[in-house]
Amino acid sequence: MSQEVNDLKREIRKLGARNAKLAEMLKSSRDKLRDLNAQLEVIAEPASTYGVFLGYQGKDADVFTSGRRMRVKISPHVKSDLAIGALVRLGEGSVLVEDCGFTDSGTLVTLVEKVGRERAIVATPQGDEAVVVLAGPLVESTRAGDSLLVDTKMGVAFEKVAKTEVVQLALEEVPEITFDDIGGLEHQIENIRDSVELPFAHPELFRDYQLASPKGLLLYGPPGNGKTMIAKAIANSLGEEGSYFLNVKGPELLNKYVGETERRIRLIFERARELAGDGKPVIIFFDEMESLFRTRGSGVSSDMETTIVPQLLTEMDGVEGLRNVIIIGATNREELIDPAILRPGRLDIKVRVDRPGPKQARDILARYLTEEVPHEGTIDELVDATVEKLFSPRPYVELTLADHSVEMLDYCDFVSGAMIANIVDRAKKAAIKDHLSGVSTRGVTTRHLQDAVVAEQDESEDLPNTATPDEWSRITGRHGQRVLSARVVG
Repeated sequence: MSQEVNDLKREIRKLGARNAKLAEMLKSSRDKLRDLNAQLEVIAEPASTYGVFLGYQGKDADVFTSGRRMRVKISPHVKSDLAIGALVRLGEGSVLVEDCGFTDSGTLVTLVEKVGRERAIVATPQGDEAVVVLAGPLVESTRAGDSLLVDTKMGVAFEKVAKTEVVQLALEEVPEITFDDIGGLEHQIENIRDSVELPFAHPELFRDYQLASPKGLLLYGPPGNGKTMIAKAIANSLGEEGSYFLNVKGPELLNKYVGETERRIRLIFERARELAGDGKPVIIFFDEMESLFRTRGSGVSSDMETTIVPQLLTEMDGVEGLRNVIIIGATNREELIDPAILRPGRLDIKVRVDRPGPKQARDILARYLTEEVPHEGTIDELVDATVEKLFSPRPYVELTLADHSVEMLDYCDFVSGAMIANIVDRAKKAAIKDHLSGVSTRGVTTRHLQDAVVAEQDESEDLPNTATPDEWSRITGRHGQRVLSARVVG
């Protein structure tokens, strides 16, 4: 009897365990069924729409969606600090149910000026202007000249692009080039330092003598002789006490749309005034100045200079004035620049950076051929041999002048600082090649330098333009004699 009872109890325990497993399986199936029903409900919901938050109206929100402005309810699950311009999701019944941040695409415009605290006037590349509302993050962080992303349909600017036109066109870092790096231009450098550095080094004396600091400086002369290096050295010299160097690239400043180039010039000078507000000098450097500010009415270009030149003159002489701002221009075609820019009171100082002679060439060579460079013999011997070869007579171009006289120009008449630097580079490369091939490990020799001079001259034979003889009148510096023909005889 007891055995049967024990068997029945064992059977009951087995059945109880089986029932517990079945109950657990039923519960798991019920949970899965509930999840599937929830997924079906989500799938069956109508599609969400997106809009842009325009502001609160009491407990409701104004939203721009599907090309129209709507006032909608806000879900209690949405935080109450939505920013104007934020992308939001609208659920069933057009209820605002989610904050999706800010969109990452739109129309690129330029901020012209702010109107109040949360509105601004913007301009498109086509010249159109519009008033937009600034999204939350832009209210305090924008200024004139910034590039903004805008949804033109709803009239909201929601992001500042991490570049502005002024940053594109003007580099604000101070160059590392000093006056000690420039050779053969001692007289020009002394004149420039007296004119540019003294007003900032001794402002009290200039006030006592009622003498204003110069507004501008023009560096002109043949290409490759150090005009750009001088401008960078000026910025470095003034930068010892803190300065800014706005390097404006003339060709990049040009824009095909009417008024765009003038607007960019305004932005550059506005930026310069802002930087100069704390008393530190600001240099605006226009390289290749003739590409922008040509003589008005000359017919040389597309008459764009009739508006660009007056814009520059207005910025230089305008009501706001320029304090602690120096304009430096560099050009090798000074005759093309409008005379109104070159008059005293604008570009007060004009310095010609001419081609180096034998003395200046020695000074330049000494800056590239140093004791640290592997070489054979003394540096003076290498420099003297190079200068002798560089300035030895070798016919280059034959010019026939208006009085039918013939003038012969030699290669030495076209020496430049850039050419001398390139000759040294050629010699160094030849020395490295000899070192690698096992010919010689002595370093730069006289032969390397003299061969480099000949190679540099030979490569220049096909460069002169003999189709326009009038250009040679300017190149020779004899403006009174017209050149009838030019013939390369190198």
